[in-house]
Amino acid sequence: MGLKNQEKEKDPQLKGTLISVFGIGIFIFLLWFGFYAFYLQR
Repeated sequence: MGLKNQEKEKDPQLKGTLISVFGIGIFIFLLWFGFYAFYLQR
């Protein structure tokens, strides 16, 4: 029973971590793209 409870608690955490990592990755990509576009315009 203890293992089943841990699995249920783990799944939403794993999903949240994946979403946050993906969001940070998109943010870094947009930031890099913005700097690159700014550099090209110079």
